[in-house]
Amino acid sequence: METYHDVIRGKLAHLPDKPGCYLMKNEQGTVIYVGKAKVLKNRVRSYFTGSHNAKTQRLVSEIRDFEYIVTANNVEALILECNLIKKFYPRYNVLLKDDKSFPYIKITNEAHPRLEVTRRVVKDKGKYFGPYPNAYAAQETKKLLDRLYPLRKCRTLPDKVCLYYHIGQCIAPCEYEVDPGEYERMIQEIIRFLGGGHKQIRKELEEKMMAAAEELQFERAKELRDQIAYIDAVMEKQNITVADMVDRDVFGYAVDKGWMCVQILYMRQGKMVERHASVFPFYGEAYDDFLSYVAQFYSDNPALPKEIHLPGKQEETADSESGTSTEEAAHSLEAWLNVKVRIPQRGVKKQATDMACDNARVALEEKFKMIERDESRTVKAVEALGEWLGTAPVRRIEAFDNSNIQGVEPVSAMVVFTNGKPDRKEYRKYKIRTVKGPDDYETMREVVRRRYERVLKEGLPQPDLIVVDGGKGQISAAVDVLENELGLFIPVCGLVKDDKHRTAQLMTGDPPEVVPLPRDSQEFYLLQRIQDEVHRFAITFHRERRAKSMVASRLDSIPGVGEKRRKQLLKHFGSLKKIKEAQIEDFKPIGIGEKLARTILDFLNDAEEQLPSQGDREQAPDQQS
Repeated sequence: METYHDVIRGKLAHLPDKPGCYLMKNEQGTVIYVGKAKVLKNRVRSYFTGSHNAKTQRLVSEIRDFEYIVTANNVEALILECNLIKKFYPRYNVLLKDDKSFPYIKITNEAHPRLEVTRRVVKDKGKYFGPYPNAYAAQETKKLLDRLYPLRKCRTLPDKVCLYYHIGQCIAPCEYEVDPGEYERMIQEIIRFLGGGHKQIRKELEEKMMAAAEELQFERAKELRDQIAYIDAVMEKQNITVADMVDRDVFGYAVDKGWMCVQILYMRQGKMVERHASVFPFYGEAYDDFLSYVAQFYSDNPALPKEIHLPGKQEETADSESGTSTEEAAHSLEAWLNVKVRIPQRGVKKQATDMACDNARVALEEKFKMIERDESRTVKAVEALGEWLGTAPVRRIEAFDNSNIQGVEPVSAMVVFTNGKPDRKEYRKYKIRTVKGPDDYETMREVVRRRYERVLKEGLPQPDLIVVDGGKGQISAAVDVLENELGLFIPVCGLVKDDKHRTAQLMTGDPPEVVPLPRDSQEFYLLQRIQDEVHRFAITFHRERRAKSMVASRLDSIPGVGEKRRKQLLKHFGSLKKIKEAQIEDFKPIGIGEKLARTILDFLNDAEEQLPSQGDREQAPDQQS
């Protein structure tokens, strides 16, 4: 019977050397990730070869099939990717809120036009301005425009004038005939104002104020003065200036622990007026997923700036061969959006992108340090978590995570948190012995069985809570082993994510049910830290196992080197890299003569295929559970 491994292997052999998009699917045939590539063959194959970090490994473990669509160029691939993400909402993609959820200021297309703040952009011949980073910024700007330009305020015309007419903020078309030319004048003034011409309008108001004062119209002069002050309050909150007076959006991004923060600085008339930040998990190449965010942000946007400024690739992602280059990014976005896309290299504009990146980095640091800054919050979270679960305070928490790539070198890891803090001396690693292939449930059974058989045998402290990475299946597997095989009744919970990978849920019980734990609560942050830590520990161990396996295989293939000598070599030198760099005489202390030493060095240094860098860095084997 043909397995999904065979299906994937067959498809990989026929991938084309062309640009396009690929769609990864899970066991149910649901699209879980959409990506783009300048060479489909290289990019798609990279998912199924070599080791990956935590975020990519989690994605790969769910892939059971894939499709691809060839495009003529990278620009088409970018557009297609954006459309496919909007169509399928894959759980592992960067899922930006629909751009229509950002607020806009709209001038309605009616006989008597109105100003309104809306989050829906439709083709109704209305004029849209934005997007604004938040509703407050849009509403404050609209209030200012209402003071300056007396368009009608009522959705339905009343029978007589209302309060807005009496305070000078409505032209009262309900009772008085209005010249269409007057509407056109006000609309053009609003367009000029929102397009960055507020300084000229402020100057004109100042002139009118001085004239009113000279004519002793003090009430009118006071009204104009208040309008000028309001313009200053709303429009002059700025801290970066570029002399060219161009409207532009400046992007920056930062990545850490599988999360990305994107910062957008809105610069109008050369000055920064607002900023917006988004923080989300990502699973592909960092720079490519950043570009996907930018592409989605501007999709169907009716109000583009004159320029878009992007940062170059950051150091940790700059060596990626499969990702998009900065030049390709600028060209693709520029061709699609028909707007100038720049990657500044120096000067004030480079400082602006650097500032956006720095702000993104700070936002991520705040996310990860939020709970660590306040010891009392951690203690309260430990107590409150027990209340949510209906147990005593969970002073000791043991968390498990499994790691493998298509069943290769399967391992598991356990971390321990005591009173909300990691207790690293209690961490344990497990090499999976009985499970073949990527079977997460059976792996969980084996590890839980081995851990708590040892706890019972040696009288070790039992945890107040066990956390597993997964949902109902993983929880049920752990509970079954604990209660039915070992006679232990320890609360077990699992952390799961929804189909769009945007909100986490806590599950516990038998059968497992969702615990309505608020995502912004300290209890949730504690569980997230635990999940991140056990994920990191499991992936690190998995990489070590794969690298050591490669080192062992390499040394075992040398004539005259068996298992005993391999262990001697690694114990004495510490790593494969140091063996390759050794001299003949360095082998004498472990009883290896000149002839065999030369054979070892020649074999390692003359081989065409080199080991990956992480393999070279591996240390001698240690003891695992």
